Amino acid sequence: QVRLAESGGGLVQPGGSLRLSCAPSGTISNLKLMGWHRQAPGKQREMVATITSGGRTEYRDSVKGRFTISRDSGNNAIYLQMTDMKADDTALYFCSADRPDGIAKRTFWGPGTWVTVSS
Repeated sequence: QVRLAESGGGLVQPGGSLRLSCAPSGTISNLKLMGWHRQAPGKQREMVATITSGGRTEYRDSVKGRFTISRDSGNNAIYLQMTDMKADDTALYFCSADRPDGIAKRTFWGPGTWVTVSS
């Protein structure tokens, strides 16, 4: 089992910065793709950024140049540094982690942390 705990959410003004953290626990030695996702009220969950175990990253277009995902190779913690934040970034942010399960994979999710961008 893998448990994920997000932290670092809160209220930030437009143009401000925030850093989210995700600390995995349990069987975490073979986690592969990890990422950040978000879900705004009334909208579907969307991918924000992902990072492989090798450090390759991907971002949704709307956050490129503003958000940076990083990963600690020692404990598989991941982080999301958010800068120049906008009202549209307001959402519940989730951490995810993929672990091989035989020939398939299993995705684990954290409970989420709220991020509100407002003046």
